[in-house]
Amino acid sequence: MSKLDNTFGQQTVSQYERSKKIRRVFQLVAPRYDLMNDFMSFGTHRIWKHFFVNYIPFKSSDIIVDLAGGTGDIARRLMNKGANVIVVDPGIEMMQEGKKTNSLQVTNIAAIGETLPFADSSIDKLTISFGIRNMTSMSDALKEIYRVLKPGGEYYCLEFSRPMMPIRPFYNLYNQYVIPRLGAMVAGQPEAYQYLIESIRRFPDQEEMKSLIEAAGFSKVTYRNLFFGIACIHIGTKEV
Repeated sequence: MSKLDNTFGQQTVSQYERSKKIRRVFQLVAPRYDLMNDFMSFGTHRIWKHFFVNYIPFKSSDIIVDLAGGTGDIARRLMNKGANVIVVDPGIEMMQEGKKTNSLQVTNIAAIGETLPFADSSIDKLTISFGIRNMTSMSDALKEIYRVLKPGGEYYCLEFSRPMMPIRPFYNLYNQYVIPRLGAMVAGQPEAYQYLIESIRRFPDQEEMKSLIEAAGFSKVTYRNLFFGIACIHIGTKEV
């Protein structure tokens, strides 16, 4: 039984069913996940991730966890800059796909964000890129992230958010009608990409997400919009 299945006793039935659905989605899309991201975002996700990684200051001695790290694209970028990174993701299939194209030796751990396999106050920085919305309980995951960070440790999150009003109607139409069709053509999984769009639509806006991060205990919580608010970097610090 996997770590994910072992969490059943700690979750409601609805949470467990959601976690199974999410796990199944990423099993389906793993073989073409990175390619599909290029099609969906016209390659701009690479620009966002490049900016995100450059936004993260670190020392060579820092231990960085990339949560929901999937195929390891953020981890590779950080490691190329000299970082010590551990990828944590419940999707074994996603991590296996990353190993096929990754020449760097990345440490992968299969675990969920709501139950991280690290001691209290043991991690210097934790990053997550387009993954916090896929947690069964975002609030529980944020509290768990806070627990494992050292005092003064920082949380960096790159996620889709609420775009500015002038482009919002066009963005919503694109998400609703174009991306599921791209999912069918490129990845052969329209249902999986329909879930991903629904998760983006339900995700809190910038100010709501800031409040959730603060509610988990973080201080100095800020955010920075990218591409007119389509994506956003959220930052929080654990009190010293």
